[in-house]
Amino acid sequence: MQKITLLFLSIFLLSELTSAQSPIDYTVPITVQVQESPPQITLQWPLNAGATNFSIGRKSLSATSWTILEDSLAPASTSFTDTNVVVGTGYEYRVSRTGAPADGESYVYAGIKIPVVDYRGKMVLLVDDYFSDTLSTEISRLEKDFISDGWQVIRHDVSRTDSVPLVKNIILNDFTADAVNVKALCLLGHIPVPYSGDLNPDGHPDHEGAWPADVYYGDMNGAWTDASVNVTVASRPQNQNIPGDGKFDQTVIPGTVALEVGRIDFFNLPSFALTETQLMRNYLGRDNDYRKKIVDPVKRCLVDDNFGTFGGEAFASNGWRIASLLTPDSISSQDYFTTLGSNSYQWSYGCGGGSYTSCGGVGSTSNFAADTVQTIFTMVFGSYFGDWDSQDNFLRAPLASGALTSAWAGRPHWHFHQMSLGETIGFCAKATQNNYYYSPYVSNYGVHYIHQALMGDPSLRQHIIAPPSNLSGTNVSTNYVALTWSASPDSVLGYYVYRLDTSTGRYMRISPSIVADTNFAESNITEAINHYMVRAIRLEASVTGTYYNMSEGIFDTVNVIIDGTQELQSTYISIYPNPAKDECIIASDKLMKNIHAYDELMRCVFSAADIQSEKFRLDLSTMKNGIYFLNVDSHFRKLVIEK
Repeated sequence: MQKITLLFLSIFLLSELTSAQSPIDYTVPITVQVQESPPQITLQWPLNAGATNFSIGRKSLSATSWTILEDSLAPASTSFTDTNVVVGTGYEYRVSRTGAPADGESYVYAGIKIPVVDYRGKMVLLVDDYFSDTLSTEISRLEKDFISDGWQVIRHDVSRTDSVPLVKNIILNDFTADAVNVKALCLLGHIPVPYSGDLNPDGHPDHEGAWPADVYYGDMNGAWTDASVNVTVASRPQNQNIPGDGKFDQTVIPGTVALEVGRIDFFNLPSFALTETQLMRNYLGRDNDYRKKIVDPVKRCLVDDNFGTFGGEAFASNGWRIASLLTPDSISSQDYFTTLGSNSYQWSYGCGGGSYTSCGGVGSTSNFAADTVQTIFTMVFGSYFGDWDSQDNFLRAPLASGALTSAWAGRPHWHFHQMSLGETIGFCAKATQNNYYYSPYVSNYGVHYIHQALMGDPSLRQHIIAPPSNLSGTNVSTNYVALTWSASPDSVLGYYVYRLDTSTGRYMRISPSIVADTNFAESNITEAINHYMVRAIRLEASVTGTYYNMSEGIFDTVNVIIDGTQELQSTYISIYPNPAKDECIIASDKLMKNIHAYDELMRCVFSAADIQSEKFRLDLSTMKNGIYFLNVDSHFRKLVIEK
């Protein structure tokens, strides 16, 4: 502890010596104005008397180099207008300034009427089987939340004692089977932790060696080896790395990170009175509340900076650059715990000299355990706790206290500006991890190192619309369904209606245009069971432009009489008891042959063939609470299990 204290003091003194400016001086506070006709995007910033030059770069989200639009704007410039833009296309802009008080740089993602995203791709959900039974309801709800925001879910339950390569092979198999659509990875629980490298990005000699490396799970093409690194100076045994020990050699990510990876992990947090299971349950509840806008944080950012400029690294500029998602005047310097304990901030940042369980000038893990912080997306930076697989770790602690994501932002700097037009925080994590020194963003220490990791749900977004409610479908007549629902409490343009395509497992939009009312009818239906989803839509006006944004979806399932099946549908089938607990009886007025049971995500959980009986006892002991659909010789019935 004495060593840590001395190191903290030396860092603090260096900070004081180099704090002639503030980290905000290393940014350019940008505001954006968009115009649809004729289309143009205008970037504006305050007059800076000490500036000597401004330059403007632009690129698409997928590009790896900038197109320079202006390389030598006059020092007194306060704006730039791009008239070479297209409605429906998003553009990343980089505004760079040279001159006093410091060279500065900021980024925005801007556009006009960016199209809606119906389908986000496939999310691989790895569930620690420690929670499979105890949190079955909450995990099923999370799966449904992913689906309702445009994801397909591929779930695997794994053991926390499995090997890291075994877990990687599960992910790699999913990716290889559908590389185009597999986009994200959520690690739920204490999924085996990869370690890699010979690094100490916090600069401490006793912390050199292998660090946790979740990017290993997101890199689908890099070569990871365990043959050359031999370093044993670290005081924490997990950081020691020798050939053949199961820890990888790579300090720099060897490939391109393909997946948006986030980890939700409450293992080994003894400072919290609640158990690991209780902490996970609470997190999943808060995650759902944020998605449904039950929790609606104030759109502002808190910055608690205890480093200053630190020789030009200006760690806290990560917090000030959140102006690209909010407004420059919504960012303020405040004390982290004093403020967040009683005030809501969607974003927050804190930095200071650290230990595994504390951040100098900000607080400690025990502070997170003692109070609830009212923030959603937080960044913290300091020594030691960036090594997040440690007891009572300060980087993971915010997720147990109220936050939904946490990132060690400073070495390197993180970039979240893409969220302004609807991208996920996982997308931003991946963009940060793939940021080579020659890539779009400013070069800084730790770029493309293996230690960069997002704690929390990678699918979360900046702007939330309250969903509609009470979706109800009725089979009005043969091949015909009428849907009704209650309106979103938010101001919206209307709704999109989707139906599950059972051949692909995707919800496909069936409303050709926005439905202004709260009802919709579909005819010419060809399947006997149909799963519907409805989402609210509006033209979201963010601080950098406009995009079509949607709420999460609501669901209902409708059994439909289709041509030629009236006789089948009229067959008498009884299920009792219903709701059921440990078993139920399925009875019919005809001999039953085949019975299949599906969960709400249409995964088959039971099958029986060639029954040849009018009565069948279905054992429910291995089935979890929830709603199920029974297919009895093409007759569909709903079963509720409540244990």
